[in-house]
Amino acid sequence: MSVESRSNRVLDEAYRIGCSTVIAFEPEDVFYLTGFWGEGIVVVLNQSDTRLIVPQLEADRARSIARCDVLEAERGSSMLDKALSLVAEDAVVCTDCSDHSIFERMRVKLVDSSRLKYSKDVFYNARKVKDEHEIKIIEHAARILDELFKVCEYVIRTGLSERQIQAMLMYEAMRRGAYPPAYRYTLSPLIIASGTNSSLPHAEPSDRLLLTGDLVTVDLTLRYNGYIADATRTFALGSIDREKEDIYHIVMEAQQMAVDAVHEDAECREVDGVARSYIESKGYGEMFIHSTGHGIGLDVHEPPWISRNSQERLARGMCITIEPGIYIANRYGVRIEDSLAIGRDGKVIVMNRYTKDLIRL
Repeated sequence: MSVESRSNRVLDEAYRIGCSTVIAFEPEDVFYLTGFWGEGIVVVLNQSDTRLIVPQLEADRARSIARCDVLEAERGSSMLDKALSLVAEDAVVCTDCSDHSIFERMRVKLVDSSRLKYSKDVFYNARKVKDEHEIKIIEHAARILDELFKVCEYVIRTGLSERQIQAMLMYEAMRRGAYPPAYRYTLSPLIIASGTNSSLPHAEPSDRLLLTGDLVTVDLTLRYNGYIADATRTFALGSIDREKEDIYHIVMEAQQMAVDAVHEDAECREVDGVARSYIESKGYGEMFIHSTGHGIGLDVHEPPWISRNSQERLARGMCITIEPGIYIANRYGVRIEDSLAIGRDGKVIVMNRYTKDLIRL
């Protein structure tokens, strides 16, 4: 998709809320509109005029990458002043800027507060439907995750810590061109959760040593060429008891049922309901404590939301995860997750192919 096409998508969404100009600060939105990931401000003035403003230290790199005009300004307020100087006097601006001080400076500069609107949804809605190129990049990222799950078969061993396993997997990921997404709500790029830690959906890798009989949840969320794939497998270390095995198979069946329910025009809450109803029927409904999935793309979590409250319908070009789980507090947990896409031809693509059968290591 060209810069013009992406700018048009964002402008179309901005027009819906009464805005005629877009100013983007968030790196995901800057990248989407220009192809440049770095410090910068993007101004979309009309369907054929997109400008990227960067500090001098980024100028040469930006000009070699960005698919639009690149302007220089001193770091800080000068960049914002230059961006605002491009805005027409009667324009209404939509921005993704959530920084209060910058937003207030913009409002004052535009004089009339009605000329400035904050909306992250404008950008999310434009980015929600991917083109074929974006889907292929996410597919490639998913293939790297599959390779890393294969690596897990060799590196997950008793006596190693969660942190050591994370380090080995990150080395293998970066060798393949994948990088952590810098998700703001965690200190760690991956989730490696063993034993009692696996009962925490967003456990931070620790120095806990793996023990025989542990379930080990490996949640891989990595970025390739800007785009993110997200997948989870739960491994068994040595022999496990019957309860753990039964719960594993309940989650595996619920996950596959929800994957099978994904199709063009499916209602998100209905997909969630397929997995949730099955887990509830087995007596573990209260232990499935998050949504069944979420959108992926330039953000780790973005629309559409595969949750019980979402009335949105899936459409061609959307990329999502399906990831039900059961968590027995202070004991263990199981989660299985794939990244999926609804292709531009309407066919569902399950992008992760690593087995979901229980692997005993």
